[in-house]
Amino acid sequence: MYDIDAIRRDFPILSREVNGKPLVYLDNGASAQKPQVVIDAITTAYSHEYANVHRGLHYLSNLATEKYEAVRGTIARFLGVANENQIVLNSGTTEGINMVAHGWAMPLMEAGDEIVLSVMEHHANIVPWHFLRERQGVALKWVDTDSTGALDPQKVIDAIGPKTKLVAITHLSNVLGTKVDVKTIIDAAHAKGVPVLVDGSQAAVHMPLNLDELGVDFYAITGHKLYGPSGSGAIFVHKDRLAEMRPFMGGGDMIREVSKDEVSYAAAPMKFEAGTPGIVQTIGLGVALEYMMGLGMENIAAHEDRLRDYAVGKLGGLNWLQVQGQTPDKAAIFSFTLDGAAHAHDISTILDKKGVAVRAGHHCAGPLMDHIGLTATCRASFGLYNTEAEVDALVDALELAHELFA
Repeated sequence: MYDIDAIRRDFPILSREVNGKPLVYLDNGASAQKPQVVIDAITTAYSHEYANVHRGLHYLSNLATEKYEAVRGTIARFLGVANENQIVLNSGTTEGINMVAHGWAMPLMEAGDEIVLSVMEHHANIVPWHFLRERQGVALKWVDTDSTGALDPQKVIDAIGPKTKLVAITHLSNVLGTKVDVKTIIDAAHAKGVPVLVDGSQAAVHMPLNLDELGVDFYAITGHKLYGPSGSGAIFVHKDRLAEMRPFMGGGDMIREVSKDEVSYAAAPMKFEAGTPGIVQTIGLGVALEYMMGLGMENIAAHEDRLRDYAVGKLGGLNWLQVQGQTPDKAAIFSFTLDGAAHAHDISTILDKKGVAVRAGHHCAGPLMDHIGLTATCRASFGLYNTEAEVDALVDALELAHELFA
């Protein structure tokens, strides 16, 4: 059974009030709240178990190293990866994609080479490629969504040409909730000899994954969206791509030997993990993923699908509300505007007065906003602890906003 009341009790912040109203937290797409087990793990690590990893022989260093390294295996299980040495630990998706851009793409690409992207990409999967455009003359090719927010995989495949060196695509849009058929894209791209990077920041939160079956080259996740600490995350890198990649950053922990004249590097994945890492953050991420797997990713997905369907019905009854992204199997993410001149920031302020927390702005998705002709939207994004009653609270707050701005 998916006991939503028990799950909500696991998250202490959900019992608080905001502006005298029960908190309705619908900003999960930006960052999710943390269960008590994660908070406790962080507290324990700092108060009783803290030491640096990989470098000491004393008890605390060995304990911290054991707990830290165990997370690599946890992430591998969560992602459906048999070989945990293909998991590179980092601070999140932004660092992971930058690592690929600088460590893999930069030495392999030259002026005129192409990277295929969709207009739905988060800036984390855009700006690193712009670095290559600015510095090396790499061209970016953009694939549009249709009027419902769907991305036709064939259009992505058709954009792959003889100069294409990478497809960089989101698995799930953080603005529209659109799910992308990345398997079809990966298979076709590989048939043309082109690797694929997938931004899994949103998808990993909402659906079960098996990256070994997916066959992806790079897959990035970020901990703070996965009910874990900020500053934690990982990127899966296929062993063939690991062999092609040079270190992104240099320093301690990623070396084998250093002299005045030369340096040799540790084997992957350590080769790509320079310096003292986010030890406690990573330990917390491991606990968060164990928590999610304990609930069952299929169960989480089914719960969120029920919320999505309920919200579609409720929001669809507001004829003055414009929701972006209408694909039937979308995630429970709703970006919207109100008829009239009300700005997204003003709408979110009114909702906040009712205790409803939503995001407002461009959601780090500038090309998508240009594509749909908006400068900003409000976004309500649901997670594993949200309820139908919270959908009702959102609708009630929206009706107040409409009344005020109409």
